[in-house]
Amino acid sequence: MSNTPHRLADEFPEHVALLRRLREEDRHFARQCEEYESVNDKIHLAETDIQPADDMHMTEMRKSRMSLKDAIFQALSRQQAVE
Repeated sequence: MSNTPHRLADEFPEHVALLRRLREEDRHFARQCEEYESVNDKIHLAETDIQPADDMHMTEMRKSRMSLKDAIFQALSRQQAVE
């Protein structure tokens, strides 16, 4: 079990400036990032036993985080291709 926080800046270090800019310019993208961070924080709290969760709930949260991360990466990739 990992207890690494998985922050977006750590997941996409080459896109930190683009992440920041898109969060300011694109409300949908900003909401996806906020949702990712919320789920990620809940996972981290569960992994460190601060707020334990059962295996099924952990699996669902991890799937949600992965789906959000994929959507964020796709948006970053589309924007980078345009620039």
